[in-house]
Amino acid sequence: MRIGIVYDLRDDYLGMGFSEEDVAELDYLETIDAIHDALTCAGHHIERVGNIYRLAQQLVEGNTWDLVFNVAEGMYGTGREAQVPALLDAWKIPYTFSDPFANTVTLNKEMTKRILRDMGIPTAEFAVVRSVTDVNRIELEYPLMTKPLREGTSKGVSPESKVIDKAALKNRCEYLLNRFNQPVLVETFLPGREFTVGFLGTGATAECIGVMEKLLGDELVYYKYDGAFPGRLVDDGQALKVRAIAQKTWEVLECRDGGRVDIRYDARGAPMVMEVNVLPGLRPEVSELPVMCELAGIQYGAMINRIVESAISSHL
Repeated sequence: MRIGIVYDLRDDYLGMGFSEEDVAELDYLETIDAIHDALTCAGHHIERVGNIYRLAQQLVEGNTWDLVFNVAEGMYGTGREAQVPALLDAWKIPYTFSDPFANTVTLNKEMTKRILRDMGIPTAEFAVVRSVTDVNRIELEYPLMTKPLREGTSKGVSPESKVIDKAALKNRCEYLLNRFNQPVLVETFLPGREFTVGFLGTGATAECIGVMEKLLGDELVYYKYDGAFPGRLVDDGQALKVRAIAQKTWEVLECRDGGRVDIRYDARGAPMVMEVNVLPGLRPEVSELPVMCELAGIQYGAMINRIVESAISSHL
């Protein structure tokens, strides 16, 4: 099968003058090399396409593929993760991971939470700050957690994200509004255990790879991707509750091929969905999904090829 790999390489954008924070969600060359090697070992013919601009140019020139392995995060716009899937839909080319709907919804944390809440899936109480004056209308109980509404990879999240009073909330929201030029999600702080639940497959047919507890340490509310992921697979009572909630979340949002659902327990001992990642990081030995697969006995190459098999089934 002829497979094109579409991706945003962090080194390309660093060379254009973007900061390390700007490119936090983008891929390392070692990730693209690993995907390429896994697909080649499975007997596929691989072409590295690059970003959406190179993809668009090749499509206009008449180039095509049997499948596109899409890991492009995008750089611009509220639907940046949906841009490549939408373009490939227009050309009727199958691709890995979720469709434009799931990519757009899950990038917007407010919309994700509203859909989950409507479907009876637990998520923390929240408010959205679109201007600093909105802080005056927030009636949530402190402490609170603040983060950009449409970012991933812990962008905009630091120890200062946890605020304990109105003054701190106002200061943090003002910073985030100015830095990221987008609304701020304000949530009830969740002090309990945090888990990420991994999936391979689509919707109700997806396999839960396992539940991994994030080893965050006291009061640590963020994680930087600079080494092996600090987590362990668990199957105790709390983990089983998390697994069931994550499975329903994966089905409700019509997620495809592979990804994760992040869940954390609140102060009352109830599990709350935090985020859904439908375009997961695939950096070997570092990103959560590959680490979870390794811990569950699924080697990197097998994981990549299961994602491809799921994508083929999704587009039949």
